[in-house]
Amino acid sequence: MLASKAMPLASTADEVAALGERRPPLTDFPTPLVTVSEAAVQHNLDTMAAWCAAAGVGIAPHGKTTMNRELWQRQLDAGAWGITVATPWQLSVALEWDIPRVMLANALVQPDALRFVAPHAERVLVWVDSVRAVEIMDAVLATADDRTSPLGVLVELGAPGGRTGARSVEDALAVAEAVAASTGLRLAGVAGYEGALAHDGTDAALGVVRSYLQRMLALHDAIEAAGLYPDDSDDAPTILTAGGSAYFDVVAEVLAPRRDLAGERGRAVDVLLRSGAYITHDDGFYSGITPLRRGPGGEFRSAIHGWATVVSRPEPGLVLVDAGKRDFPYDEGLPVPQALRRFGERAVTPFPDAVATAMNDQHTFVRVPESAVVEVGDVIRFGLSHPCTTFDKWRALPVVDDVTAETSLVIGLLETAFG
Repeated sequence: MLASKAMPLASTADEVAALGERRPPLTDFPTPLVTVSEAAVQHNLDTMAAWCAAAGVGIAPHGKTTMNRELWQRQLDAGAWGITVATPWQLSVALEWDIPRVMLANALVQPDALRFVAPHAERVLVWVDSVRAVEIMDAVLATADDRTSPLGVLVELGAPGGRTGARSVEDALAVAEAVAASTGLRLAGVAGYEGALAHDGTDAALGVVRSYLQRMLALHDAIEAAGLYPDDSDDAPTILTAGGSAYFDVVAEVLAPRRDLAGERGRAVDVLLRSGAYITHDDGFYSGITPLRRGPGGEFRSAIHGWATVVSRPEPGLVLVDAGKRDFPYDEGLPVPQALRRFGERAVTPFPDAVATAMNDQHTFVRVPESAVVEVGDVIRFGLSHPCTTFDKWRALPVVDDVTAETSLVIGLLETAFG
């Protein structure tokens, strides 16, 4: 079996298993490389848990960000309701890992996937945005002999120009009516995703998000008024869920007043964010748009960093390193050079005025001042943008104790399951 590209060449299984005991210096590891800082991860877990408690919301973090069992469990241990996933494959991983509650933030209309989920229906919620999808789910589940309970369904409200989701409250209410009339489904609440409707933190963008969330509440109220929610919902609160990693403050502002876990005002309701990127944060897109920059609640720290060796300096102002599109994310911005580790040394020093300008499959072009003291063999640390497309490039990522330490030590390995 080939070793992971994250490990020193010719590493043995015993050496990988003993990383936590050996704590080798990061300089022992080859490049290209992406590391995860334990200090930042723990800080982010604590910060998000405190923020949710103060805001009066729960969280079902999106597991697609990391697809790592250890990090998912740490999110559950920090108080998460469950884990959100995006595809049937990811759902199967969550069930294999014994995640107690899983939300599939997508429609589930593949017959084989529905039959696979049927025995686990009491642990799973799925989304739906059309009567056609309801008809498919109900028909397939009716043939599943090992179904343990009705499958919980959240009606998804979308918006014109957005992603999935019924485009109006009226259309979504028709979907809810179909779910309520089905035999194999249970109407469990309302879901939505606001992140596709805005892309910055301007007042105009926040206004678009706020208006959309208010329509979600209107749908919930219409379902309630029509008597479509099941009478036995006291067993599990009705769910209102929205909130990626960019606008969870607005989600809490609009939806949190409806949270009523004990049902003191009528029907029990839970409000769940689905933010996922917070656990590692980044030095790019999420760093710029995070709600924690718009209000109180502390700050997140970037836990993900790229490392690449200078392999060529063919022109006075140009450096090329041995990491490219197959190693570092580039869909939400190019990597940002942050620090330099000189050949043969362990410590890193700031690396100002360097800019990544382009990427090939296995190289990144870095423009530097002609007078910059950087040589072939030196290693550059990069800040990265977008955790989701960082993790899915790696089967394993070394965990360092603290990337801000003078000498970072590797204390473990996070293995991913992207299929």
